[in-house]
Amino acid sequence: MAQEQVRIFDTTLRDGEQAPGFSLRPAEKIQLARQLDALGVDIIEAGFPIASPADAEAVRRIALEIRRPIIACLARCHRADLEKAAWAIKPAAQGRIHTFIATSDLHLSAKLRITREQCLEAAIEAVRYARHHTFDVQFSAEDATRSDLDFLCRVIEAVIKAGASTINLPDTVGYSTPDEIYEFFMTIRQRVPNSDKVVFSAHCHDDLGLAVANTLAAVRGGARQVECTVNGIGERAGNAAVEEIVMSFRVRQDRLPYTTCVDCRQLYPSSEMLTRLTGQGVQVNKAVVGRNAFAHEAGIHQDGMLKDRRTYEIMRAEDVGAPWHPLVLGKHSGRHAVQKRCSELGYALEGKELIEVYRALMAIADDRKTITDNDLRAVVSSCRAEELPADAIDPFDTPSTVGSTQESGYGHGV
Repeated sequence: MAQEQVRIFDTTLRDGEQAPGFSLRPAEKIQLARQLDALGVDIIEAGFPIASPADAEAVRRIALEIRRPIIACLARCHRADLEKAAWAIKPAAQGRIHTFIATSDLHLSAKLRITREQCLEAAIEAVRYARHHTFDVQFSAEDATRSDLDFLCRVIEAVIKAGASTINLPDTVGYSTPDEIYEFFMTIRQRVPNSDKVVFSAHCHDDLGLAVANTLAAVRGGARQVECTVNGIGERAGNAAVEEIVMSFRVRQDRLPYTTCVDCRQLYPSSEMLTRLTGQGVQVNKAVVGRNAFAHEAGIHQDGMLKDRRTYEIMRAEDVGAPWHPLVLGKHSGRHAVQKRCSELGYALEGKELIEVYRALMAIADDRKTITDNDLRAVVSSCRAEELPADAIDPFDTPSTVGSTQESGYGHGV
């Protein structure tokens, strides 16, 4: 299948930074913006200028310094917001004003307390004003997936006529499922007469853990821009994670024939920088960038990895710029992994000696989470200082060489 390019709209510095505990100072935002530039994202949403003087200054400084990607900033459909946004992105080589208003009846009545017609007028006026300051205007219909479809189509058609070049349809509260999102984008693109004049964008939240799945479904439905964040940070349960989207495209080209401009080798460094700047760690089993993403403790997995990495790896740590230390020694480990790590530390273990060292390490592992290199050194030294019993036998009765076709050690294969 022919590949199509999907634009990566990174909102780590805006939506991501709004998450509790993830606030960044202007100098930190600029540092992260440089890394996002190195990552190769197409658009950096640098902030929400009306939110604070510091945020406005950070956006403007990023617009001055970062020249390759489009620099976007957020503004409600209010004149003061739009004026501040226009000032902030003015120095950019490529600047975008991203203006939004809620379109669902729930938000209109309970939050904004305006009518549908007032919403429509505000959206049109905001886009027209933004177009006086930049040719690149993005409009977002907040809570789009819970909006009345007929009214939403009216709004989209109107803002395209007013000059919007990108239409973002966010799943603001992470309520949708992938099949709904696919049909949603397909239906809107079919019903809006001038939909072929714009790029459609998806912005999915992770309240039900479906942000990435919904984003991929939106792309299948015709979206060619995806809004995401490093490590999936963002309001409440967060956003779709850029590293998961990009690697899904790369690994599953057979089902997802899309490309991006992202340098995958910068995914892990970007994650590490965000963690360092915010002080907020990544869950250890986080896909692509978590500490355990490329690690194996189960003996069956370790045995397969030692013979051929493809047995349990669909992508390589090197592909995302992560260090590769795949063999974690613990109570589920097999002898092959123990033998391999001992060899790396300079100990050549075979036969009865390997069996004895393995037994001693498993006794330690019963009381600890993991086995360290110091544990290995101590056990090997202790075993070599003692005379091995003549009846030492392999507790699993399998060959001890790495080239064995049999699996060894405990651990589950699934």
